[in-house]
Amino acid sequence: IEYPRSERKLPQIIEKEFLLDAISKITNAKHKAIIALAYSTGMRVSEVCNLKISDIDSKRMIITIRQSKGGKDRIVGLSDKILEILRIYFTEYQPKEFLFNGQFDLRYSHTSCNQIVKKYLGKEYHFHLLRHSNATALLEAGTDLRIIQKHLGHSSSKTTEIYTHVS
Repeated sequence: IEYPRSERKLPQIIEKEFLLDAISKITNAKHKAIIALAYSTGMRVSEVCNLKISDIDSKRMIITIRQSKGGKDRIVGLSDKILEILRIYFTEYQPKEFLFNGQFDLRYSHTSCNQIVKKYLGKEYHFHLLRHSNATALLEAGTDLRIIQKHLGHSSSKTTEIYTHVS
């Protein structure tokens, strides 16, 4: 029996202006840092939760993402604005090993990350939309598809090509 093809839906994105406006209104330093970092770098929720303080190199302005999906490591850029937000967060919360500590755990949880996105951006949004929005914004800014592929850590260019239909 031949199975029907599964639906291929285009990724939903969050409008750039709405997102930047919402981030600027967040008063909680940790929540602001998580959302801004995820949008700026296109990191997955697991990558944000597993990010260690030692993975951030402020001299070279890069973030090393270790053991991501598929056990791959990659490097993403760190902007001055995000570094400033992270420094404000760091001085207020003073994390020890992982950049974002949970309430009862060393790491911040995936669920909590999704809850803060819903709290500040809207109930219809979830954390992974920040990644889609980042890729779409890069593509609309004229960034080469191959660079976006490396930035997101995709093995196949076919995965990254989805964003050409969105923008």
